[in-house]
Amino acid sequence: MPAPTCSSCHAARAALRRPRSGQALCGSCFCATFEAEVLHTVLAGHLLPPGAVVAVGASGGKDSTVLAHVLRELAPRLGITLHLVAVDEGIGGYRDAALEAVSSQAARWELPLTIVAYADLFGGWTMDAVARSTAGSGRSRSCCTFCGVLRRRALEEGARLVGASHIVTGHNADDMAETVLMNFLRGDAGRLARGGVLGSAGEGCALPRCRPLQFASQKEVVLYAHFRRLRYFSEECVYAPEAFRGHARDLLKRLEAARPSAVLDLVHSAERLALAPAARPPPPGTCSRCGALASHTLCQACALLDGLNRGLPRLAIGKGRRVLEDKPPLSGNPSSDPAASQGPCTCEQSRDGATLCGDGGDRAEATCVLQSDLSPTE
Repeated sequence: MPAPTCSSCHAARAALRRPRSGQALCGSCFCATFEAEVLHTVLAGHLLPPGAVVAVGASGGKDSTVLAHVLRELAPRLGITLHLVAVDEGIGGYRDAALEAVSSQAARWELPLTIVAYADLFGGWTMDAVARSTAGSGRSRSCCTFCGVLRRRALEEGARLVGASHIVTGHNADDMAETVLMNFLRGDAGRLARGGVLGSAGEGCALPRCRPLQFASQKEVVLYAHFRRLRYFSEECVYAPEAFRGHARDLLKRLEAARPSAVLDLVHSAERLALAPAARPPPPGTCSRCGALASHTLCQACALLDGLNRGLPRLAIGKGRRVLEDKPPLSGNPSSDPAASQGPCTCEQSRDGATLCGDGGDRAEATCVLQSDLSPTE
C-alpha cells in the first residue's frame, strides 16, 4: 500500500503519522510543525522574553541537541541570544566523548560554548570519585542523586559565568512523565506539586529556568533529529543502569503500550496539580552555609558535599542528613565546604529529606539518566 500524501503540504509523501493527532506528515512539514509547537510553548508560557541571554544546558545528547537547534532557528523571532553551557562531571570514558559532540555542535552552529567542571566547582570532587566513595559505603545506586544535585548547581554557575538571564534544559514529555511517576512512587508530595510547571521564575538568587520541549514526546524528538540530520551522543552513562529512573521508564513504556496518551496525560496531570493552592509547598528558607534557597537547614549541595568530605556519604542521603545539619562543617580543609566557597547554591531539597535523582523538573539533560535506545538512521 503506497504511503499517504502529507496532510499539510498535500504534495510530498508522508513519512510518519503523529500518534497524538493522527496527522500524516512529510519530514519537512513535521519539522516545521515541531518548531511551531515549541514556539507556541515559549510564547504562551512567557518563558523567554525578548532580549534574554539564554544558557542552553548542553550534554551532547538528543534532547539538548534538538533544543539548541530549534532555539537557534527561533532566536530571530524570539529576540534572544543563545550560549551553550556544558558540564564536565568527570566520568572517565564517557563525558569526554559527549563534550566532543557538544564542541562540534557549537562550531557547526556558531554558538559560544562554556564548559564548567565538577572538579573546579566542588573542591576536586568528580563523579568517578563520588562513585568510589559511595560504593565503599554500599550506596552505589546513589550516584545519580549526587550527579543530579551537583549538575544543577554547576549549570547555574556556568550560566552566571556567561551572563545569562535564563536557563533552558532539554526535558521532553517522557522525562517529565517519568519524574511524575518517580515522585508519586516516592510519596514526594512537595515535588509532585511543583514539578508540573514549565519552569521556575527564579526565586531569590536563582536564575529562571524553563523546559521548551516539555510537551514533545521522546519519539518525536528523535524523529526531528533524524529529519534534520542532527548528530548527537547516544551512549548511556556508566552509572545509569542502577538508577531508579530506569524502573520508572520501564513502567511508563508498559503504560504507554496500553494507553498511548499516558505520557501527556501524566504531564498535564502534574500541571493541574501544580496549580492547586492546597498542593503548593511552603516557601523555601535559606541555607545556613551558603545562603541559597533551601527547604532545610542545609541545601542539597551543601549536605551532599559535606557528607562526602566527612567520608560518610550515607549521611547526606535521606534522614541521615539531620546529623550533618547538627554538626559544623569540617575545618582546616579549604575544600571541606566547596558549596559555601563557590557562591549561592540553587538546589532544592524534598520535604521528607530524601535527595532525589536529579530529576527535580529542572535538571539539565543529566548524564546519569538512561538514554533511549532509539536513534536515527544515518
